[in-house]
This record gives sequence, C-alpha cells and structure tokens, in this order.
Amino acid sequence: MGVIRSRKVAGATVMGLLAPAAQAALYDSVLETPNGPVQGYAAFNSSPANMNLTNWKDVTVWKGIPFAADTSGENRFRPPQSVKPWNTTFDAKDYGLSCVASGTTYADIGEDCLNVNIWSAATSIDAKLPVVMWSYPAGGSNADPRFDGAGTADKGVIFVNYNYRTGATGWLVTPELTEENVASIGVNSSGNYGMLDQFAALQWVRDNIAAFGGDPDRITVSGQSAGSAATYHILNSNLTKGKFVGAIIQSGVRDPYDPLATSLAEGYQTYDVALNYSLSYMESVNCSTIACMRSLPWDTFDDSAMPGSTGASFKGTLDYYAMPDTYLNTLKLGLANDVPIMTGNTRDESGASYGLNITLDEYLDETNSTYSGGFVDKFLAAYAANDSASASAAESAQYTDRSKVGTQNFATYWLSNRTSPVWTYLWDHAPPGQNAGAAHMTEIQYTQNNLYNVYYGEWEAEDYQIATTMNGYWVNFIKNGNPNGDGLTQWDSVSADTTVTQELGDGWGPIPIANDEQISLFKSWFLSLTAI
Repeated sequence: MGVIRSRKVAGATVMGLLAPAAQAALYDSVLETPNGPVQGYAAFNSSPANMNLTNWKDVTVWKGIPFAADTSGENRFRPPQSVKPWNTTFDAKDYGLSCVASGTTYADIGEDCLNVNIWSAATSIDAKLPVVMWSYPAGGSNADPRFDGAGTADKGVIFVNYNYRTGATGWLVTPELTEENVASIGVNSSGNYGMLDQFAALQWVRDNIAAFGGDPDRITVSGQSAGSAATYHILNSNLTKGKFVGAIIQSGVRDPYDPLATSLAEGYQTYDVALNYSLSYMESVNCSTIACMRSLPWDTFDDSAMPGSTGASFKGTLDYYAMPDTYLNTLKLGLANDVPIMTGNTRDESGASYGLNITLDEYLDETNSTYSGGFVDKFLAAYAANDSASASAAESAQYTDRSKVGTQNFATYWLSNRTSPVWTYLWDHAPPGQNAGAAHMTEIQYTQNNLYNVYYGEWEAEDYQIATTMNGYWVNFIKNGNPNGDGLTQWDSVSADTTVTQELGDGWGPIPIANDEQISLFKSWFLSLTAI
C-alpha cells in the first residue's frame, strides 16, 4: 500500500504519516489514497429528525470511487482488472454507474460499474475505525437509499458498499473462457466474475480504507439475500483468507440438505450445468464465440439476471478456485475462514407468507408435494390443520421453523470444527406502509440505522427505537466480534444443542426454534435428502 496523506483543501500544508493528525471532518480535506486524491462531502446538511445521531456533522461520504477497471470490451467476462491511478482530484460527489442486469432504478447502468461508496465520521486519517463492507441483495445497487451508510458511520464504524457484476456479465461459463483461465491463472473453469468482483472490493478496502480513517485489519463483511451469498462466498474462499474478521449473513445460510439451500446464500451449480445454460444463452443472442459476446452492446445483457432460481441460471459455479468445494464439504471439512458470524432470517420469507389465505386442500397438496418419502403424515401431525385459517397458519409456521432449524443446523456444522462463535436470530417486526409482514429485506434499514430515508411508509416512534437497538447489536459486532453491549438485551451465541434463537424486532431475547418434535422432524427429513 502506498503512503497515505491528507491535504487541506484551502491550505498549503500537506500532512504525512508522521505529522500530527488534524481533528476535522474529512470532507474539509482532499485525501490522498494509493490510487489518487479524492474529495468527499458532508453526508448531512442538518441533524435528521428522530434519529439521535450525535456525530452527524462529522460524517463524510465519498461516492463512486472505482475499485477496478471498466469491465467492457476486452475486460468483459474477465476477472476484475486493476484500476488505473489518477493524478487529479477525484470528485466523489455522485454515485457511479450500477452494473448491467442489476435491476436497480437508483442509478444509471453501464459496465464501468465497479465502484465503492464510503461513509466515515472519522476526524483524522489516523482514527483506525472498524469497517463494514456491505453486499446488497438482488435487484439492488450501492446507490439504493436503503443501503445508505451514514447512520452506521455516526456510531464510529466506516461503512462501505460496492457494486458487483451479475447476470451473464458476472457468471458466464464457456470452453473459451475456461481456456483463458487455464492460460492466465491455471484454473480449469470459468465464470464467477461477480464473485471475484466481491473479493476485489474487499482487497480494495484493505488497501485503501486507512486513507478514510479506517483500520484494514478490522473489516467485517456483511450482506442480505444475494448479498448474504456474496458474504458467504467471501467467508468460504481461500482467496480471501485473513482479510476480514467477521461476517454478518442476513437471510442466508441453512442446512446443506435443505432443498431451499440451492436458491439461497449457499446456492451454486456445477460447471456442466453452468456451461449448458451459458451456451444456450449465447445461442439466444446469436453468438458462438466470446469475441462475438464481447462485441455486443452492454444492454444486450441487461435482462439476463435470474436471482433466486432453483434451476440453472446465472449464479455461482463450483470451480474449486474461488469456491473451494461443495457447501457440505466446506462445513464438514472446516474449509471456510474461522471468524465470528451473525446469521438469521425474517419471519415472513422463504415460503412463509404474512396474511396467507389458502384452503385446507391446498395445504394438504403442498405438504404432500414437499415432504415425500414417508414424512407427509408426520408433518401433518406436527403442523396440524382442519380448516382454511389453521392451514394458512400451519403453512407459514412450517416454513418459518424450517428456516430457524436450518440456520441452527448450519451453526452446528460450523461449530464442529471451528472455534469462532455464531449468533442466530429471527427478525419479526413489520415496517409500516406495507402488508407483507416481517418480509424479506425489511430488517435492512433498521440494522443500518438509516430511517432518515423512507422506503415503506412513514416511520413510527417504535421504528426509531427498534433501529437504535438493531444497529446497536450490528455495530457492537463490527467493533468487537460480539453483538452484546450496554443497554442491550443479552444475546447468547449458540451451541451445537441450542434450541432457541434470538428474537429481534417486536421483542428481544431468546425464543424457541420450534418444539422438540418439530426440530427432530426437520432434522430427520433433511438427512433423508441429498446435500448441496
């Protein structure tokens, strides 16, 4: 890493590493980074209402800083390339481009999209604040206001979010690309360019974050849904070893035998499946060579993202390089990075639906199609129903419990050959202004303490209180590798035989994962299936 300096915008004094650190908001200075000088801006013009942010005047935001080169042309379908340093000051006022097929509506789209945003309340480049790197869910980008990091930065944590490639540009697998990889890095596979973007972003943070007052040896990786997949990729890979100290996986990991795992954070596909899917896609855009694919306009690929598919799609490929082994083997063999983990789910996701209204016959049909092999009667006894109301409740309870049991089973595998602790949770608060309950993604703004941005409906007094508590747990984990701290309900890490998880949202403290019969039933059913 190069020498890091800060120079005052209106002054002639340049401060090196040995000079006394100035105590001023960093937007008052042009910061010297290893890639070149950057100018940031005040994140707030005034104190946000109802938020009780005590350091808002000091929070600086830098937007759109490139962490890798433009991915168009010859860089398309290649690992991220190093960004070229700049000599003139980079004006980090506006969000950069979002990546092709991201699906976002918050920024312009293009292939020069590998950029980061940084929020820091440091008043000195020597502050050495802990850092969190956030990976967004499918359909997102680092410009989405739900992922604004100023509320977390106010609490003494540097928040970084970034873009990564998805769709065809992120995951295409072909024999030609594999030959390129064999020649360049000796890997007999291809694809996973989006995953390598995620790793490159982490490396950029390590190499550059000291310039923004951060500590490169105290980075926590975090994300939700597709972003939890990114976090899990980082957690598992040998390419990221020793580069981070903790992981927060929101709506992600579960039992490796659960069929839902194929479409969640742990999901991936074999090389052959990815290859066949990619070749079919190339045929659909009238290309038979990579030269042709690299010559197409970028918007050809803008509808190629298929997040959450249980079948073949553009997603991670088991390449034994970026992804070192199967999900089951990474757990059983202890291949992942051994760091503390927080992970959990929301109550109304992954099959559980708030306000569900199905008939008894529909419930019976669903149970019969899901739990075959002698388990149907057992599940109907464990989740009994005799009319539409009880059938709807049983259906959702079944899926919520499946998430909780699966997350505990992940923790059991993890703890069998690692020393770092795991904290699990269930989020159960429904934000105002929507009717899907504690649905997928509803916890994000509370964990990031950015309720100054309204996404669902007008926040109520309890929402601000919940955000303070949620963000408190998250910030403590980022700072200390443990979510507990003053003023917060105790949250115990789990053991292999734990039968509770932590409720977050409408209540705080341990709640049962399920009853003993239901837990045992899910465990037996999982083991009757094939692991991923």
